[in-house]
Amino acid sequence: MSMNELARRVKDASIKLAGAETELKNNALAKIADALQQRKDEIIMANREDLQRSEQEHLPAPLLKRLRFDEAKIMDAVDGIKSLIKLEDPVGKTLLSTELDEGLELYKVTCPIGLIGVIFESRPDALVQISTLCLKSGNGVLLKGGSEAKETNRVLAGIISEAAEEAGVPANWVKLLETRSDVDEMLKMDEYIDLIIPRGSNEFVRYIMDNSRIPVMGHADGICHCYVDEDAGIDMAVKIVVDSKTQYVAVCNAMETLLVHNKIAAKFLPELKKALDAKQVEMAGCPKTLAIIPVAPAGEEEWKTEYLDYKLSIKVVESIDEAISHINTYGSGHTDSIITGDKGKAVRFMNYVDSGNVFWNCSTRFSDGFRYGFGAEVGISTSKVHARGPVGLEGLVIYKYKLIGNGHIVEDYANRSKNFKHNKMNKKCPM
Repeated sequence: MSMNELARRVKDASIKLAGAETELKNNALAKIADALQQRKDEIIMANREDLQRSEQEHLPAPLLKRLRFDEAKIMDAVDGIKSLIKLEDPVGKTLLSTELDEGLELYKVTCPIGLIGVIFESRPDALVQISTLCLKSGNGVLLKGGSEAKETNRVLAGIISEAAEEAGVPANWVKLLETRSDVDEMLKMDEYIDLIIPRGSNEFVRYIMDNSRIPVMGHADGICHCYVDEDAGIDMAVKIVVDSKTQYVAVCNAMETLLVHNKIAAKFLPELKKALDAKQVEMAGCPKTLAIIPVAPAGEEEWKTEYLDYKLSIKVVESIDEAISHINTYGSGHTDSIITGDKGKAVRFMNYVDSGNVFWNCSTRFSDGFRYGFGAEVGISTSKVHARGPVGLEGLVIYKYKLIGNGHIVEDYANRSKNFKHNKMNKKCPM
């Protein structure tokens, strides 16, 4: 089957899926969760094949960690689907209702985006999250995972597609693409594809944006920061920084650069080094950091680096404004956290740091659709489009305006025989 025909079929299915009832979608999700549990051995076997091949090809350790999809991760994926079932259907919500005139009512109502193309990295759990979120939000989806996960992705896509269709979901709503050339073909298909979500490096996301007329929701590097303010409690700061860096290093919401106020650095950095040494974290620091603790030197390149590993860059700053400026200069707009006992400084930080997620006194690792209560996420958007931060169900719907009249014509308003009222209503769209 040609790529063009494949996209056409998924587009047709997405139109049918857009009107699916909530019960049908939730039943399909329940069947998918059951199928993943029942066929877990098949999934694990396929994943072992991917892992063995990737180890032989010397895939970097952080990517191997992302690639692993064992029983625990399968159960996490199942829990995510069960959480998704409990969430309100994002389709059909009335966002605005206005009486334009007697008997002429305008409604702004949420609806699916349509056909979404998602290009993602080596994590097989991303395929489960993305496809189930698209199903709940009524979207068709074309999935392109990394070649390193091809066996796992093939099995997962088959299980999800079969279980959903058994529940009555339109056939062809989800399809897996497997070759690199498919991506270039996808970028040309603005006739069918309504949105592309690429997950990868800045260079990769930029390539997608530069080579397609299709709207792109960018999810690029995760250069996340923690700023330890002079008014931070040292014990709390150590705990949050260690978690932000080491709880799971191979993900985009792990901290990569630590900023420390000069007035607390001498007390804080030695305590932090003890904790990070225990976790075998390599550290590099600015000259002021090197004057306090023995670490490798860091400079311009380190501030721009997403390690996804047990490595950390450290910079001592003179003020909260310097910290904010550094983050806005070198950060990726992903997630940044301030640790301080001063609420006023926290407010300043959260208002002026230009990121999709800004935190006070908590780990950057909380930046996640499941942890936010979204069920899961298709990615974290660092773009300034209709969705920003973790993109869950609400980010996968758009809206349409529905106008209900009774023989109304514009001429009556043009010649002023009738006048608009524009009365705001608190009314659900009846259709």
